[in-house]
Amino acid sequence: MSVRLLALALALGLGGCACGPQDGGTNGPNGPNGPSSASDSTDGATATGDESGATASSATTASGDSMVADVLGVTVTGEPGDYTFAVTVKSPDTGCERYADWWEVVTPDGLLLYRRILAHSHVDEQPFTRTGGPVPIDAGDVVVVRAHLAPGGYGGQVLRGAPSGEFAPAPELQEGFALSLESSPPLPDVCQF
Repeated sequence: MSVRLLALALALGLGGCACGPQDGGTNGPNGPNGPSSASDSTDGATATGDESGATASSATTASGDSMVADVLGVTVTGEPGDYTFAVTVKSPDTGCERYADWWEVVTPDGLLLYRRILAHSHVDEQPFTRTGGPVPIDAGDVVVVRAHLAPGGYGGQVLRGAPSGEFAPAPELQEGFALSLESSPPLPDVCQF
């Protein structure tokens, strides 16, 4: 990135992905915007998924590139009823024509608890971690964390766990798990870049 573009991005507040309300999250379909900063915190529950970038997904291009957004890691901090999730996603972003547009926290029954909207692609930042919350669950509540690719939908690695324990890959989830959430609000308005 040129110095001029970098200066412009910093002046607009785009450095570090603090991209305003659209790059935030919402608590369920109608909740408030969540934070948009990356997190290095390791307190609370953590993922045991493969963070090397390998994926258990089967959707690939002819060249072998993944065509799904994978959740590689989850860290949970906070208190019961008010948890913050830091989710690491690896996706084949190429710009606004293909990028991970959200990650979400879902009950095992398919109820959307929280969705973190990602308002832009992360072409030069892979994998990337973004935080979101509050997620209104108890310490022992098991949830599913997954990411969505635009276009393409769900289909990447999913992690399951609870704030009081670890998150691990959940390959046994059926391919059609909670697909109706793909059209449920909140949804991204526009890709910024």
